[in-house]
Amino acid sequence: MQRTIVKESAAPQGFSTLSVHAGEDRQKPIDSITDPIVCASTYTFRSTQAVIDYIEQKQQREEYGRYGNPGEKVVERKLASLEGGEEAILYSTGMAAIVGLFMSKLNAGDEVIFFDECYHRSREFCVKHLSRFGVVTRQVRACDYDAMEAAVNDRTKMLVSESPTNPHLSVVDWERFADIGRRHGVDTLIDATLATPYNVRPIEYGVDYVLHSATKYMGGHNDLLAGVIVGSTEKLEPVRNLRGIMGAINSPHNIYLLERGLKTFELRMDRHNANGLAVAEFLESHPRIEKVYYPGLETHRDYEIARRTMRGFGGLITFLVKDADWRQTADIIDRVQIARIAP
Repeated sequence: MQRTIVKESAAPQGFSTLSVHAGEDRQKPIDSITDPIVCASTYTFRSTQAVIDYIEQKQQREEYGRYGNPGEKVVERKLASLEGGEEAILYSTGMAAIVGLFMSKLNAGDEVIFFDECYHRSREFCVKHLSRFGVVTRQVRACDYDAMEAAVNDRTKMLVSESPTNPHLSVVDWERFADIGRRHGVDTLIDATLATPYNVRPIEYGVDYVLHSATKYMGGHNDLLAGVIVGSTEKLEPVRNLRGIMGAINSPHNIYLLERGLKTFELRMDRHNANGLAVAEFLESHPRIEKVYYPGLETHRDYEIARRTMRGFGGLITFLVKDADWRQTADIIDRVQIARIAP
């Protein structure tokens, strides 16, 4: 099974350069300037000896569509470069990515510790489904590191958090989070979907795995679903193997859309950061708004951590309308003229 490992370039490259060029061959198949969309269920070998060479890992190439696609390898290398990791594994969705990671790393009797602010489907998978296989999920208050460490025992196998979290946009102290895992010999996972590698690279702080729903900022145009896990080659080996069994790969066309979306990643994130902060500051100063949750505001609980570790704070904002019940809040939402109502 072909691996996607990032090699260091001769000179350091900027984020925008990596977004455009990382992972791509300078001279592409059929000499096209863009990577072709390869729609194939399987790949042929020239001879029996070629099959033997592939099995003996003397030649790296594609074998069967369930194991991946040439375009996928390009995007995986690009995402690993952007995140500063050794290897990336692309999935059909962000949920497929986290399910694939958990299923490849956890066994009956193992325990996982979550911060309690997280995407409800991630938590639901652990509580309702992993529990059927004997995996225990423990939840502690978001960013309560003492509580997280107190919950660790000899059965704990993974510490999990989003950062920023959903919905209050709490920002993890990356180093402290990673240090708890390192001292106890426990893997750490950060879902950094709302940050993106443009704003922070958790691996640089010692986090073992970084997960993204690439559907969001990375794709950037609301026309694809994708997920990715980035980490070390050694730790990701069983994860990639299980993905080949599960078949949770992406379609060639989605891969093409994601690669194209990443070309403008830095430009879009820079504008998201600027617009997000401007809207958050406007809302905070509005007399009808009770509270704004945005890590770029000095009033946010984790502002100092965010300011110190993040380049920007993204485009997602949570706010409360003063003295409003859900009907009044819904009326305000229905009056919004530009932003759409969507999950």
